[in-house]
Amino acid sequence: ENTYLCQIYNLTLLCMEDYIVEPQSVQFLVQHGFDFNKQYSQGIPYHKGNDKGNENQSQRVRTFFLELIRAKKPLILHNGLIDLVFLYQCFYAHLPDNLGTFTADLSEMFPAIYDTKYASEFETRFVASYLEYAYKKCKRENCKLKDSSSQHLTVEFCNYPANMSRYIDYRHCSLEEESHNVGGGNKVPVCEKFSAYGWCPKGVKCPQSHNIDLIIDEDDKLWEEKRKKRKHKWKRRKNTEEPAKAFEQESSGKETELAQNGEEGPPRKQSCYEPAAAMELAEITPNAEGKPLEENSNDMEPKVSSDTKKEKETHGPPSQGGTHRAGFDAFMTGYIMAYVWMLKKGKNTDAGARPWLPDCHNKLYLSGKSVPLQIVKSLFSKSSKAHSQKIKLAWAS
Repeated sequence: ENTYLCQIYNLTLLCMEDYIVEPQSVQFLVQHGFDFNKQYSQGIPYHKGNDKGNENQSQRVRTFFLELIRAKKPLILHNGLIDLVFLYQCFYAHLPDNLGTFTADLSEMFPAIYDTKYASEFETRFVASYLEYAYKKCKRENCKLKDSSSQHLTVEFCNYPANMSRYIDYRHCSLEEESHNVGGGNKVPVCEKFSAYGWCPKGVKCPQSHNIDLIIDEDDKLWEEKRKKRKHKWKRRKNTEEPAKAFEQESSGKETELAQNGEEGPPRKQSCYEPAAAMELAEITPNAEGKPLEENSNDMEPKVSSDTKKEKETHGPPSQGGTHRAGFDAFMTGYIMAYVWMLKKGKNTDAGARPWLPDCHNKLYLSGKSVPLQIVKSLFSKSSKAHSQKIKLAWAS
């Protein structure tokens, strides 16, 4: 009963209204293989806001979105607040004037909403939570479970008939990138900004490594070193101090450890934060994990170590991942969700109870906040008029 068939689809859409593009966003998409020629020549047209005319005949994408709502299935996203705003505005109706109405509408549109970025920080407590990092971290942890004969995930890929081959785009998703640990180790230093946020303003021109496997290696090594130091300090304090005083300081030490481990909030990377940096990088587009919300976030430059190699000595740019596709992002998001659910199910005696992952149910990650956005209908908020009309249309047909 714990087997799922995953079918990934990329739908290239084209907004038929005027819109503004950011050069950095376009460059990012081009670097990751997005075909703008295909979008403008073959993209499925759509319009924003409320319905226009006969919805069932003229607007295929909006009709498809209604089918998703009719299916009454959980909606799973990664850092999904802006995605939900986009989906609602482009394929459903005009955005409500206030947040309470918006969350009330969402609570009626989908039976459950899960944000894997929230789960990565508050459930699995990963050091970083951008999509590719969380995905590869889950794969590593899952391999450890498999090696120890514990409960784990297994993935099998479908064999499609030959006549479908031209519609299928394969992406390499092995545990480690090919450039990882080549020749006994990669001496190119890790880009601290990419390590923390999954995004770097220099993109493919960055002379430092964006290799997710190397980043996870460094994080695991640093975590192990901190664990050993805490253990050593605890033993030394226990052996040298008076029992009563040792007990008091042990309690204080536990509080410090809780703060260091982020037990009162999500774990945070600190390596490339400036002391007064209140700025948070927000991931805003479905295919652009780590893309900053504000352009002035480029002012937070990563610190470069003194032994940084020159770009000409690296024999070409380091690995950039290159796995950003709408379909692959969907696969990674689903994998994270399956892994986290498997972990929590193993600890829950009432595994059949709904909703899945109650600690993550209808909670959206908010950048820079230690609390999520709750997708619930408040007693003080009403559903929007446009939403009420759409729901009637959905169930009438």
